[in-house]
Amino acid sequence: MTEVVHHAKDLAPAGAVVMTMGALHEGHASLIREARAQAGTSPVTVTVFVNPLQFGPNEDLARYPRTLDADVEIAARAGADVVFAPDVDEVYPGGQPQVRIAAGPMGERFEGASRPGHFDGMLTVVAKLLHLTWPARAVFGQKDAQQLALIRRMVTDLNFPVDIVAAPTVREPDGLAMSSRNRYLSDLERESARELSRALFTGREAAPRGPAAAVRAARVILDHAASLDPPVAVDYCALIDPADFTEAAPDHTGPAVLAVAAKIGATRLIDNIPLEFGAAQ
Repeated sequence: MTEVVHHAKDLAPAGAVVMTMGALHEGHASLIREARAQAGTSPVTVTVFVNPLQFGPNEDLARYPRTLDADVEIAARAGADVVFAPDVDEVYPGGQPQVRIAAGPMGERFEGASRPGHFDGMLTVVAKLLHLTWPARAVFGQKDAQQLALIRRMVTDLNFPVDIVAAPTVREPDGLAMSSRNRYLSDLERESARELSRALFTGREAAPRGPAAAVRAARVILDHAASLDPPVAVDYCALIDPADFTEAAPDHTGPAVLAVAAKIGATRLIDNIPLEFGAAQ
């Protein structure tokens, strides 16, 4: 039976941890199943905490869904032993922390440019939760590619004794990447939102012709999506070097991430696919 824990003093070291802000769906369940596979017979802990530090002043902290009972059921079915669901005072007992993790230049690009301070808040809570749960491994989704890259950088730079495991993006049958924010979309907005994954898949098909071709192909789809009703308002569509989250050069070789962010109505969505480019012949 899955145990629900609200206080850090009641936690034991985890074999693997999955960190969430709740409103769990099949995408989260896939992370928990991966953590279960990684942990073997050791405990799997799922954290459920809506972190106020990573929400901007005009973002959706107040309306972010809180569904703990349903979250516990999903976590249990996926193989979690413990759900750690602290309140804000438990995580930040002195109020908003004066000392925080700084994401640096890597956290100021792309998502960081659109959401100043977001990644500082994210890294601060991830660092705290790693200390509180003491896992051997932590599993994060590829869908949040910049978050994943920054956590890997933090763990390397600050010598955290944990392995970071990436799990692939889980998609709806229509291709839309699973996200807790999908529930905010109306039926018509959902139709428009499908163009994000269609752009990425089109870019992937063009990738054998090189990095520039992949980006051009994706942008053709998104240019059309801007004329839909409701429109897709693109923030960025870029091919990114995952090592430092800078835009990849036209002659880039090796791994890359084709990433997109856009607003449909009042809802901001992100998506990406990993690509690999060989050396020019």
